[in-house]
Amino acid sequence: MVEEARLAILKELAKEDNQAISSNRMQAYLLKRLLIDKPREWVEQQFVYLRDMDAVTIVQADTVKIARLAERGEYHLQGIITIPGVLRPSARSEN
Repeated sequence: MVEEARLAILKELAKEDNQAISSNRMQAYLLKRLLIDKPREWVEQQFVYLRDMDAVTIVQADTVKIARLAERGEYHLQGIITIPGVLRPSARSEN
């Protein structure tokens, strides 16, 4: 579930106009689309993991974190590289 959630985070970031999303919005997205019911802090932990893998950057905004897709995250979505701990993209889509 964690690896799937991390892939979903990258995919959702790629869809955003500015390729960024707050942890609050991502928490709601994961619940609505994947039925992953986790607290905002858990989502932020996934943001931190993805930042540590150079897949996203994080900005603190008041009490929430905002993740922005980084080049390495895009490469993972394109299948150019594989990021450990993140499900590989496949033909199956969650759209």
